[in-house]
Amino acid sequence: MSPKGKAGLRTPTAANVGYEAELWQMADALRGSMDAAEYKHVVLGLIFLKYISDAFEEQHVNLEQERKQGADPEDPDEYRALNIFWVPPEARWSHLKAQAKQPTIGQLVDDAMAGIERDNPSLKGVLPKEYARPALDKTRLGQLIDLITNIKIGDKESRSKDVLGRVYEYFLSQFASAEGKKGGEFYTPRCVVRLLVEMLEPYKGRVYDPCCGSSGMFVQSVEFIRAHAQGNGNGGKAKADISIYGQESNYTTWRLAKMNLAIRGIDGQIAHGDTFHNDRHPDLKADYILANPPFNVSDWRGELLRDDKRWKFGAPPAGNANFAWVQHMIHHLAPTGVTGFVLANGSMSSNQSNEGEIRKNIIEADLVDCMIALPGQLFYSTQIPACLWFLARDKRNSKFRDRRGHVLFIDVRKLGRMVDRTHRELTNEEVTRIANTYHAWRGEKDAGKYEDIPGFCKSATLDDIRKHGHVLTPGRYVGTEAVADDGEPFEDKMKRLTKTLREQQTKAAKLDVAITANLKELGYGG
Repeated sequence: MSPKGKAGLRTPTAANVGYEAELWQMADALRGSMDAAEYKHVVLGLIFLKYISDAFEEQHVNLEQERKQGADPEDPDEYRALNIFWVPPEARWSHLKAQAKQPTIGQLVDDAMAGIERDNPSLKGVLPKEYARPALDKTRLGQLIDLITNIKIGDKESRSKDVLGRVYEYFLSQFASAEGKKGGEFYTPRCVVRLLVEMLEPYKGRVYDPCCGSSGMFVQSVEFIRAHAQGNGNGGKAKADISIYGQESNYTTWRLAKMNLAIRGIDGQIAHGDTFHNDRHPDLKADYILANPPFNVSDWRGELLRDDKRWKFGAPPAGNANFAWVQHMIHHLAPTGVTGFVLANGSMSSNQSNEGEIRKNIIEADLVDCMIALPGQLFYSTQIPACLWFLARDKRNSKFRDRRGHVLFIDVRKLGRMVDRTHRELTNEEVTRIANTYHAWRGEKDAGKYEDIPGFCKSATLDDIRKHGHVLTPGRYVGTEAVADDGEPFEDKMKRLTKTLREQQTKAAKLDVAITANLKELGYGG
């Protein structure tokens, strides 16, 4: 679905700051006939450039005022000491803005990107440098530069409000919507990421995503930690005590991931490459793994990895990578590590090509901690119904109660609200309710007492799961929602309903007679 005209239809859960929708509509109007997948890098590259230029220019002004104290506004180290990117003269926004109407503007932007990469090694190979190509309308490019000129995103005040983070996030979601299936490869809906993060609570340790897309899992993990620090009276200034590791096979998406972390000042080891065939973090044992692998991938070249050491629970089928992802993540878990990830619903029940046997072995190893059935229409990439898996290496972990031999099932298929005619979103309150249910079940301090709720959640034993043939579909375990007692005695209700049925049957018989008579009059009677 094209997002044109839909940009304003966002709910408060999408974390908007008021003008992202308006900014998106104006930017999208300048796209013309350009494919959304291409335009994404044009727009986000310019927004990134404006951000680092804003931060640079603000510090440049400060240093100009401090010249008498020996400050040099053209000394790159003055900026790097404050974690501000050094912007060479040819890359400064004021220079580009002054040249925006020139036919050479495309080449000037490419030169700006190259200059920033040259002087900031952490951005080497990350920024788009395709603005001079003939297919990009230079008049529209100039108009886009004028548009972005009018927003402040990199100065101190804007950084404190994470204006760029919110604009970037909003644009990513809109591009995902515009691209449809392809968009899902780089963007996981915010509410799904938030649910994974709220469930796992990655406060401290090594956080890994083997198919990290545009780095949404990492961004929200850090946001979660900062929000938690704020709730504890630290003003949200606590530094996230986590180490970030990621890998992304799509080169252009990898660039988005690097930019997404850079604009927020988040350090992360994000590698480019095929996770299955060129695992760039082979020795990593992560405390938390969060992921949204592509569903049901058939061309992952699994036949080349039949004897891989990661397949401890069975060789995954060459025609479907789902259980290759699952086992890859288990392989990379630390002894007390936990993982939460998205998979297609079929993973919970499929018995095709050894998948049932692999799932059974994982269940019997007592690794499955929680299963969640999600509502439909959450994802931009697919209409395939999805679920969340949560696995724990050590369910007797002293942090929580001993959960060995038990699995929590949660069914939230009826939750969520439509944010436009094709996409649904879990609300903040719903995410909190789901996460709190898991925390209570795990026995977390101050999480309250867990109770089974028919139609919503059920703590099942491994014996229960064996009786269901090792199928993990929550609907099989949670039962049906309890119907509220209306206070009418059963005998009275049966008499009333029986009387109503008899009356309706009498009316139906009279209607049959009348219809037959009418058909006879029309010459159709028997």
